[in-house]
Amino acid sequence: MPAAPAADAVPGRRPVGAGRAVAAVVLVAAATFVPMFGPQAALDGTGEAAAPGVGGIALLRTVLFAALCVQLGEAFAGFLARRVAPAQAVPRTWSPYAAWVGFAAALGLASVVAAGNLIPHGVGDLDIGGLYGTRDGTLALLEVNAFLVAALCARSRRPDTALLPLAAVVVAEALRAHPPAEDTALVGSGLTLVHLTCAALWAGGLLYVLRALRQWRRTAPEAGTALLGRYARVAAVLLAAITATGVCSTLRRMPPGTVLDQLTTTAYGRTLLAKVLLVAVVAALALAARFRLRGARDRTAAYVPARAEVVVLGVVVAVSAVLTALPLPIRW
Repeated sequence: MPAAPAADAVPGRRPVGAGRAVAAVVLVAAATFVPMFGPQAALDGTGEAAAPGVGGIALLRTVLFAALCVQLGEAFAGFLARRVAPAQAVPRTWSPYAAWVGFAAALGLASVVAAGNLIPHGVGDLDIGGLYGTRDGTLALLEVNAFLVAALCARSRRPDTALLPLAAVVVAEALRAHPPAEDTALVGSGLTLVHLTCAALWAGGLLYVLRALRQWRRTAPEAGTALLGRYARVAAVLLAAITATGVCSTLRRMPPGTVLDQLTTTAYGRTLLAKVLLVAVVAALALAARFRLRGARDRTAAYVPARAEVVVLGVVVAVSAVLTALPLPIRW
């Protein structure tokens, strides 16, 4: 008697892993092409000039942001998972690997600073000692060391201690984005600190939740939907904080009377507009997942928009990295 066809081989149905494979391809493509070619596309026709090697810098910052999201999100969503289903095995940790990836990206960015904010072409272009004498160099070294310590903490008996060096990375990024010469620099750093923290928790937390749902889909499906529901409630607060800090930061960069004009005539504005539209898509997908959790008979239907949400969030991370590499808009 011939064996019954496997679930993945049912005629007319895509294999179960096809969606995940497509999502992975989209994320890898976005993480590569958006940072590399996004700055030039945004600058086209604006008359602005970006620093040399802006595409490579944006790519390194994309990797750094992604590593930060994975680690902070794993700590946040792992806490939720242990509260929802303490008896269930949690997904395998990715934090040690993410920390080493972040370390490599931070090291690459530090080398750019050591070369005078230019892409180095050899060891002779680097002034390592000069890093200690400048604010940008000190912050770059802080990020390198923080990721190194986070990698060591992640392999220790108390992996949660990695949150301390990761917090140092967030603080360093917030300070780097707002030099002292800027008006009310500390206010800007505070806004960036909250914005970056909430964004990392949102994106990285959803990634970890989806990994837990996949692991529990047969052993504890109800626990999986409960975890997604609890995450969704916290994510709503995170989205509100991201929106509020994003609006305030935008008004600091672009006075209210010039926002609409600069959103289309400057590279920073164009990239910011693309980010806003992507976040709107993410919010719509999150809302769809929440409605399915509440109203659908089969609450696992919420997984579909949640998976799409994490893919779009990956693109948002890449666009955010491009935003940090572009010249700031002129305050008219």
